[in-house]
Amino acid sequence: YKRVYNRGEHANYYYSQRHKPIITREVFYKVQKILNEQKKAHKGFQHKHIFSKKIYCGECGTIYKLKKSKTEACWVCRNHDYDSASCSMKRVSERNIKSAFVKLHNKLLYNYRQILTPLAVNLERVNLKSLSNNTDLLEIHKQIAKLKEQTHVLARLKTKGFLDEAKYLEQTTELNSKTAKLQTEIKKLNVSDEEDETLEQLDMLIGYFEKRQKLMVEFEESAFESIVDKIVVKNQNELEFHLIGGLELAEEI
Repeated sequence: YKRVYNRGEHANYYYSQRHKPIITREVFYKVQKILNEQKKAHKGFQHKHIFSKKIYCGECGTIYKLKKSKTEACWVCRNHDYDSASCSMKRVSERNIKSAFVKLHNKLLYNYRQILTPLAVNLERVNLKSLSNNTDLLEIHKQIAKLKEQTHVLARLKTKGFLDEAKYLEQTTELNSKTAKLQTEIKKLNVSDEEDETLEQLDMLIGYFEKRQKLMVEFEESAFESIVDKIVVKNQNELEFHLIGGLELAEEI
């Protein structure tokens, strides 16, 4: 016996309604519609990993890619994975990357006032000094600095329990609105806002730790997304975290 497909050599016949259906025709078409919609949704959905395009090789500068095995997930330099002779940097366990971020985060939580606040103050001074010949712009920056300091004070009061959530939101919203208006004035003056953007990001970083009340126990994606720009793998034992505001801090794996 050999199966041969009928490709027009003989007449074809289609018989309908020859058997008792399991479900009604209406139900069948409704199910098909739902299945087609789910296929379209799944086709357009692409899950982006938290570390995608965030990890770079410290040797060749290539972006790392994810490789999974039965036991663990690792990130590896694309050059090394393609040709180990072109780059000697070996893979890094995702578990170790997350652990390193948790350690770095908690160190900053304890020491951000000694590290971040002086950095922001010095950067503000340098910025103001460069604007000494532009009195209008200088005055705007001074006003923004005062508003930011008020925002930090409110955050500290809230953290210590001296200010309730509703009052904190009300006052910070007002301060942020005033700051936004002043920043709009700066843009109207056609001045490069690169230094202002760095200061703003650094201020956001300080604000994050001011609002943070507890140590990080397990890796938190939202925290990572909020404060980390990228990670550079320096070697098998050290990662360099590039935070918003231009801060670069090393952490052992």
